[in-house]
Amino acid sequence: MKKAFLLLAGISLSVWASAQKIAPFKAGDRVAFVGNSITDGGHYHSYIWLYYMTHYPNMRITCFNAGIGGDVIGQIYDRFDDDVLDKKPNVLTLTWGMNDSGYFEWYRADAQDVMDKRIQGSYKYYGMLEDKLKRLSDIKKIFILGSPYDETSKFTTKNIYPKKSIAFSKIIDFQQEAAKRNGYGYVDFYHPMAAINLREQAKDSTFSLTPNDRVHPDNDGHLVMAYLFLKAQGLDNQYVADLSINAQSKKVLKAVNCRISNVTAGADSVAFNYLANSLPYPIDTIPRGWGNRKKQADALKVVPFTKDFNQELLSVKGLKDGDYKVMIDGEQIGNWSARQLADGVNMAEITTTPQYQQAIQVRELNEERWDIERRTRMYVWMQYDFLKGKGLLHNDSNAAMDTVKKYAVKDIFVNGNKDNYSRARYKSLRDAWQKETDVLTDQIYAINKPKNHRITIIAAK
Repeated sequence: MKKAFLLLAGISLSVWASAQKIAPFKAGDRVAFVGNSITDGGHYHSYIWLYYMTHYPNMRITCFNAGIGGDVIGQIYDRFDDDVLDKKPNVLTLTWGMNDSGYFEWYRADAQDVMDKRIQGSYKYYGMLEDKLKRLSDIKKIFILGSPYDETSKFTTKNIYPKKSIAFSKIIDFQQEAAKRNGYGYVDFYHPMAAINLREQAKDSTFSLTPNDRVHPDNDGHLVMAYLFLKAQGLDNQYVADLSINAQSKKVLKAVNCRISNVTAGADSVAFNYLANSLPYPIDTIPRGWGNRKKQADALKVVPFTKDFNQELLSVKGLKDGDYKVMIDGEQIGNWSARQLADGVNMAEITTTPQYQQAIQVRELNEERWDIERRTRMYVWMQYDFLKGKGLLHNDSNAAMDTVKKYAVKDIFVNGNKDNYSRARYKSLRDAWQKETDVLTDQIYAINKPKNHRITIIAAK
């Protein structure tokens, strides 16, 4: 297995991405991201939606978190009608296998036999789900070959499960073949992320995109996942804007995904109106989510997200030699030489521009939406992963609450969801959360429209 991993490290991300193509989302799409805890507690779907919110502000879509922590494919099958189809998706992504490939079971003397039977059972349940998927001709299916289990990092000696990587890789192969056989789209997170881990571990043996437990990606890993998904959709190299002005002739040389008007110029200055069709992608610099320590911005060290997805290029030619101030709406955003401005400046990397500040507001509203949605997913976990087994599915009575309290004493997962369930079991509160989510989404699509700005380039005195 190590030899295969080393082979992965030498394969570029572009090779993996070029092998996959799925259609971009379109206006009105309702996209359900179905999976386990990596979907449930993770950000990749929220980061994908944020890209659409900022890059396509007039093309509204809706994305749903339909993950539940700990789920194997059999559990996804059991809840599929009530928890996935009730969202009325017309696009569905499916990822599974991390939990199906086991953990502590690999320490048993009969581990291989036990896990072979378990994985075969997973294939059976997948077949049952596939039968359902085949009947849903109005839903586009996209399989996600999940993020890898990292057994090679040296950040800890814990959570190393012998042969789990081999078993999981076989499940990944099974999923890819199933997608091809049925004509479904698929996106490969597994191989590119494993390649990144090995590439970075050659420089730092403790590096991992799953630095907490070898299983769950941190925020940087989730941006890598979003990067791979958007790249598979063919959305790379689509500019936020690409504009070029000749200061001497006052001519617009280039205006990609934007409009330039009212160009004026003096002896040592040029100014113009700038209206982009997109906002820059607002990279987060704060660790988000329980237990996470990494920032979304950390992913920029391992994938070229800025180069591929966040280019807002400003080029001004024909300026006299010297240094120039660049101002937007009267506020200075930076100083550059005439040569630097002629070569081009990426405004999407400047967090103080009014358009970037506008995008930050979209990001923060999206984070609020994500946080509320997480509460609903914790409630759904309690329903399907605990109460159903006690014959109390959708009961939410005092008896259900008493059962939760009783088992929370010894079950860390029930205990971790207990407080949320004590509130979420009331339908009135869940309805209020949904209304909050709707208000936040409406507000995002009300404020995400780019505005007209006046850009002025003037010689620095």
